[in-house]
Amino acid sequence: MKDKRYSFVIPAYNEEKNIPLIYDKIKAIMSDKSDNFELVFINDGSKDGTLFVLAELANADKKVKYINFSRNFGHQAALTAGLQYATGDAIITLDCDLQDPPEVVSEMIAKWNDGYDIVYARRRNRSDKFFKKQTAIMYYKLLDKFSDVKIPRNVGDFRLIDKKVSNVINSMPERARYLRGMVAWVGFKHTFVDFDRPERIHGETNYTLSKMLKLAMDGLFNFSNLPLRLGLILGVLSILTGLTFLGYMIGDVIVNKVVYQLYKVLTVVLFIFTGFSFVIMWILGEYIGRIYDEIKKRPLFIISGTANIDDSERK
Repeated sequence: MKDKRYSFVIPAYNEEKNIPLIYDKIKAIMSDKSDNFELVFINDGSKDGTLFVLAELANADKKVKYINFSRNFGHQAALTAGLQYATGDAIITLDCDLQDPPEVVSEMIAKWNDGYDIVYARRRNRSDKFFKKQTAIMYYKLLDKFSDVKIPRNVGDFRLIDKKVSNVINSMPERARYLRGMVAWVGFKHTFVDFDRPERIHGETNYTLSKMLKLAMDGLFNFSNLPLRLGLILGVLSILTGLTFLGYMIGDVIVNKVVYQLYKVLTVVLFIFTGFSFVIMWILGEYIGRIYDEIKKRPLFIISGTANIDDSERK
């Protein structure tokens, strides 16, 4: 049996101070496990010295590979590129800021050797601010309730996947990538490793509110029928509201002999259904926009350079 190969896929955006730290940690962890591994960094259009640090590491150590994007294409695109170029039998995706602690990798590898195809790293705690923590809890509850695919809670993109899982992910053509849902969708035998998420050592989070909202919407629209059901729910509420007003007015006419002018009735009905129409238009617009993005078939990312990567190995 050939020596198993491990790939570490690590997106990096303005992480010049964290790259040497995560490099040293992974090297130390793998020193007593296997020498057959690679670190695939994806420089996602960094504006600091990230590319310079990666170039120095790649020159000094052939295990270090990097993919340099021509601009910032986003975290999911960076992970997608890393999966396409990773050559390992087991592929570990993790962030560069050390909030996905490499020390957990040993336990993940052990689970993979036990026969699991997917090993999720599950957070026991969140050190996020109150607003982000609460909105994340509500979002995953909503996604869990309305999605046909059960996406594990309290897991991000810190996971180990087998090569056969990666091959399936790489064959999926959609452009609005939500890898947490895609990995859950493919199935396969999976398990969890729990960990406490540490604070970020250097720099600030690159996940702005707008990026988090986009990721959340990718999850809802790609793996949930909630937007379509929302129209049904609002429609039913509108009908019930209209019937309630109609019943009240009929009762008022019969009991109190009150005569309602027609424009008052029409105003209430028109107000309700105008709001309902705007919501439906928004939902249709979201889906049409996504169809438009799909049919354009633009590349998910553009690479301006690489190091220590054999393009023939690309999956």
